Amino acid sequence: MVPPSLFHNRHPLVLASASPRRQRFLDDLGLDFTVRPAAVDETPLASETPEDFALRMARAKADAVAPHHPGAFVVSADTVVSLAGDILGKPESPEDALAMLTRLQGRTHRVITGLGLVCRERNLHTTTVTVTSVSFAEFPPEVLAAYIRTGEPMDKAGAYGIQGNGAFLVRKIDGSCSNVIGLPVNTLITLLLRHGVITPAGGQASPPA
Repeated sequence: MVPPSLFHNRHPLVLASASPRRQRFLDDLGLDFTVRPAAVDETPLASETPEDFALRMARAKADAVAPHHPGAFVVSADTVVSLAGDILGKPESPEDALAMLTRLQGRTHRVITGLGLVCRERNLHTTTVTVTSVSFAEFPPEVLAAYIRTGEPMDKAGAYGIQGNGAFLVRKIDGSCSNVIGLPVNTLITLLLRHGVITPAGGQASPPA
């Protein structure tokens, strides 16, 4: 039996991301959306802070997709892992993954997501940033190596996935858990409701403004 939807669309929604985790969040909320991944240069600028980088990427992704869907509301997101001001991207090799996880052991890092919402016809262009602090426990190298052999770290920023086996690494979270997975759902839903993009299911939806 399919559970009832939580929200309904009042306007077309486009997700400027190929991330299956972000798509799953929107699916679970009952939203209808089109996936249109954005191809942008994701190289940090010199002296760019992780927050500024995440915001710039969110803006760039939305701006790349919005012209092709002027009447839709385009959602974009970019998530980075930061430790001591450094941006930790996806590992390039198992050795790189081990180096990242070893560096994160017993320390607190930040997961930062820039979130964009753009609608060309409404002249709407807003971006926000959400930060979650994540504290790792400590494990011996052979445990980290076993985790890396599962393959899960290889397509994850910071070389771990909190929604999967990587949850065992995390000792404490301060902030949004969904943000660590890649989409600050509380912030997104607040924005979509504020701008009339969605409405709660179960009641009479007012016509689009």
